[in-house]
Amino acid sequence: MKVEIWSEITCPWCGLGSHRLDRAVQRFEHGDEVEVVHRSFPLSDRYPVGSIITVREATLRNYGLAGARLEATTGKIEAMAEREGLSPYRVLENEVGNTRLAHELLAHASVEGKNRLAWDTIFRAYFGAARPIFGLDELLDLADEIGLEREETRRVLTEGRFRQQVQDELELGQRLGATGAPFIVVDGRYAVAGAQDTDTLLGILRQVWDETHPIVVVAESDAAICGPDGCAVPVAGAAHA
Repeated sequence: MKVEIWSEITCPWCGLGSHRLDRAVQRFEHGDEVEVVHRSFPLSDRYPVGSIITVREATLRNYGLAGARLEATTGKIEAMAEREGLSPYRVLENEVGNTRLAHELLAHASVEGKNRLAWDTIFRAYFGAARPIFGLDELLDLADEIGLEREETRRVLTEGRFRQQVQDELELGQRLGATGAPFIVVDGRYAVAGAQDTDTLLGILRQVWDETHPIVVVAESDAAICGPDGCAVPVAGAAHA
């Protein structure tokens, strides 16, 4: 079963949503048969490339939110993450900027077979350590941690080789109904918007699994059946032959 999750790196609900999906898969009875694929849903084009500002500045500018109201709002997310095993999870004391280049790094890592590792690493760096993930040198340091060849990664990012792939993933998510992130599609059947709780995600995994894997009831151990090696003859039938 395939689960795709569209995310923005600097979205606090995306980091939490990714963690909740991981927990749901871990609890799922058939979790070892679930493939989780992370996809890009960049939402940061309002920030010019190279323009980095604090979360405090951004929320004031974009939403008019500041002071005690801002601290209460972000504090709830941080406390929620801590209760679910993500600690530290730094939302307020962080920075935001254009993430397109970071998404290109993630696309490059995905092609190299490191989709899950790359997304986990960048979420941990950004929310766990409040590390900047916007500039080329910062991303090359992350590439080292992911296990990508540094100079090749530099060429990939400098040449924009995965720029179109990032845009294609964004547009695919939008065609499937995504208006924001996180956005999850389970086995191409169910679309789930927002950072749903772990129990809800687990229930969806079980529902989709049951719909796509019907239970086979065998009434008799020697029932007639044809397989790759031919057709078996029931014992009772053989006696009358």
